[in-house]
Amino acid sequence: MVALAAGLDFTVALASAFSGFGGLFILGLICLVIAVVATLLSSILGPKRRTRVKELPYECGVDPVQEGARERYSVHFYLVAILFILFDLETVFLFPWAASFRDGTGEGVVRIVLLVEVLAFVAVLGAGLFYVWKRRGLEWD
Repeated sequence: MVALAAGLDFTVALASAFSGFGGLFILGLICLVIAVVATLLSSILGPKRRTRVKELPYECGVDPVQEGARERYSVHFYLVAILFILFDLETVFLFPWAASFRDGTGEGVVRIVLLVEVLAFVAVLGAGLFYVWKRRGLEWD
């Protein structure tokens, strides 16, 4: 009897802990149903006749540049991608700082220290951009 009461207390506690997540569960269920229905409809209603021309990769209406996906690419593509991620992350870090600075985080000296820190952050990234620019890393040869 005591074990039954302890189990009942556990289920009540578990139900109360997850009581606010009903809407999220329903949203997840709706997304799952839409994904399954879209996949089934595309396989049922999609084209069935495969030809050699239809199986070729489509690159904006021109013939493919390379024969396959296993070809070597220039390192320049990776360099540009890494630089994009670097400067994209800069803006990701600057937006929360700007929001908290605008809302008045800290007073007096604290705000000045926050401003100096973000200026140092932007200066380091600016120095990196200057270095890449001088090394001609941004030119598309």
